[in-house]
This record gives sequence, C-alpha cells and structure tokens, in this order.
Amino acid sequence: MSSTDEHSQPSAAPRRRLSRADRQRQLLDVAWRLVREEGSEALTLARLAEQAGVTKPIVYDHFITRSGLLAALYQDFDGRQTALMDAALQASEPTLESRAQVIASSFVECVLLQGREIPGVSAALSSTPELERIKREYEGVFLDKCRVVLEPFAGTGRLSQARLRAMLGAAEALSDAAANGEISADEAKHELFECIVSMVERAETTSG
Repeated sequence: MSSTDEHSQPSAAPRRRLSRADRQRQLLDVAWRLVREEGSEALTLARLAEQAGVTKPIVYDHFITRSGLLAALYQDFDGRQTALMDAALQASEPTLESRAQVIASSFVECVLLQGREIPGVSAALSSTPELERIKREYEGVFLDKCRVVLEPFAGTGRLSQARLRAMLGAAEALSDAAANGEISADEAKHELFECIVSMVERAETTSG
C-alpha cells in the first residue's frame, strides 16, 4: 500500500441543501431557542444567522425584517395552537363541558409547550402598530372560532366580543402563571374551564 493510500481520508459527504420550508423551520426553531435563552430583545436577524450557522442574506430572505421574524414566530405558535385545538374539538363530545374543556386544555398546553418564550414574543408584537395589528388578527380568528363552538350552548343568548375578550385575557394570564410555575397546569386548565362555562351560562340569561 502506498503512503498516499495510507494517509488518504474519505471525502466528507456533501451537505444536503435544505428546502426553503425546512430552512424556515430550522430558523424558527433556533429563534425560539434564542428567545428562551436570551429573551426577545436579543433576537435580531444577524444574531439568528450566527446561531443558525447561515449567512445573513439567507435569514433576510426568509423574514426581511425583525418585525417579519416576530410575526413568523407568532404565526408558528398560532398554527400549533390551532392544530391542537381543532384535533381535540373533532374528537370531543357535543356538550358545553366537553368543548370548554378542550378550549381550556388546548390553550394552556400550547403555551406550556412553547414555555416562557411566547410572552416575550407577544410583548414584542405590541411594540409597533403593524405588529399589534397582526397579533389582533390572530386573536380575532381564535375568538371567532370559540364563538362558533360555544354559542350553540348559550340558548338564545349571544357571546359578545367583550365576554370573549375577557375569556382570552383569563386564558393568557392563567397560562402565563402556569408557565412561570406560579400555579400548576391543572389549576390553570380548571380555572379557565370554569371561566368559559360561566361565560356561556351567563349568556343564556342575558342578551349579551
């Protein structure tokens, strides 16, 4: 065997180029980790590129601006929350208690799955009118879905936007408290369940 053969090394396998969708998934996962470890203030496109091991133009191509990245993160969270709730609703019984349990459990579980990152992203989304509008749009879709699911159990009453907003406020506060360890996940789910049932039952006796 020649000395050349003795010292030759097998060539490294070429790195597989990620599809655009896979690259975006990778970047979002790294962005979530950055928010979890360093806070939303540390999340910049340059920092994301550094942590993901890609060039800045790749990150800018996907998100354009930091606002675009924050919006993509919230959309990612909303997509998981929607998928979780839709699957649970499809498997649930057509009763107020069952539907309320699904909404409460799905909301809390999705926030816990994302950990402490989502409050930071939500706060950052409120930093500009454009991002606040995006957040409100996603919230509106969620509230409309809750109205469709719950209003059939309200008799002749109607679930007003004010009541649905109060429910959402309770859901966010309880989920954040569970994520921070202030209360347990079961406590958060139970209190949110009671809040939802009470909201619907009160609508039965009033005009909204």
